[in-house]
Amino acid sequence: MKPLAVLLHLALLVGLPCVGLAAPPPRDVTFLSASDPHYREPDHRMGCHNDLNRASVEEMNRITELAWPGKPGSDKIGKPRGVVMLGDLIDDGDRAEQGRKISAEQYKIFVADFGLDGSDGLLKYPVFEGWGNHDGPPIGKEKNGFSSQAQIKQRNLLRKEKKLIANISENGLHYSWDWDDVHFAQLNIYPADKQREGVHYSPVWHDPQGALSFLKDDLARNVGSSGRPVVLMGHCGFDTDWWVAADWAEFYQAIKPYNVVLYLYGHSGTGVSAWAPAGDEKKLTCINDGQATTGFFVINISGDRLRAAYRLKSGVKFSKAPDGRQAHTWDGRWAWEWLLDKKIAATPPASR
Repeated sequence: MKPLAVLLHLALLVGLPCVGLAAPPPRDVTFLSASDPHYREPDHRMGCHNDLNRASVEEMNRITELAWPGKPGSDKIGKPRGVVMLGDLIDDGDRAEQGRKISAEQYKIFVADFGLDGSDGLLKYPVFEGWGNHDGPPIGKEKNGFSSQAQIKQRNLLRKEKKLIANISENGLHYSWDWDDVHFAQLNIYPADKQREGVHYSPVWHDPQGALSFLKDDLARNVGSSGRPVVLMGHCGFDTDWWVAADWAEFYQAIKPYNVVLYLYGHSGTGVSAWAPAGDEKKLTCINDGQATTGFFVINISGDRLRAAYRLKSGVKFSKAPDGRQAHTWDGRWAWEWLLDKKIAATPPASR
């Protein structure tokens, strides 16, 4: 019998009050999710949208001033525990021009906006980023003297030192943590171990580097048979042609025994959906959180309720300038889209 259970048992036997043995606080976790900011240096040959990313960060900082969308008198949005950022942090992951390290310049702009722990950048909350297909190759495979993945590895060590995360993969790239009793895992580009044979994309830039093995071990060690909620995230969803259907099935089988309440991803668009392999009725709730240039999702898990809504820049118009550079206009309006409000399992799945 575990020590806490022994104390409770003895207290009941002798009729003593259970002083100091209070129940854990109720589950109430608010966080934000964004992806694909694609930071560029200001004089990028194709233009940049860095100001739209910065506007998203500023709106994140103001989010507690707003109420949840829906009925009049809805409750205010709680303070976010952090922001998960799902890859494509920069646009050119391994680029230099005449000795100028373009990738490092782009990454520096990302860090200035998002910081690390809520005290060192524009963002007032901790950020938990992963890499995407634009962020460059694995450490040691870069050609121009800068590695986004090396930066993530160093930042993960700082996160653990600051007790923002609890578990890091052996290669330093994938990681997990808890907010209340909700378990989170950042799986980077996509949750597989290596690129599947026959996929005709760069096996270097698209190498998931053991993400699925990390996830299997992490869930077994840190969630087990508890039935507590799990939130997983990666750059890619079930709509790419280089994280393929056979990979999706392996991922699904690995997580099926657990109470996975949400899979978050970026890369391809914006929306809310449900997915399972053909013939399986237990669907996985998915949020494709679009691009930080256009907005971000606000998500809350409390009790047996999952809520989410997309905070959208309304009226953004993208265009091309006469010189071919990308341009945009925006009048500063915000709106809500993609509302989600559903019950989640409060007890271990029946399949356990």
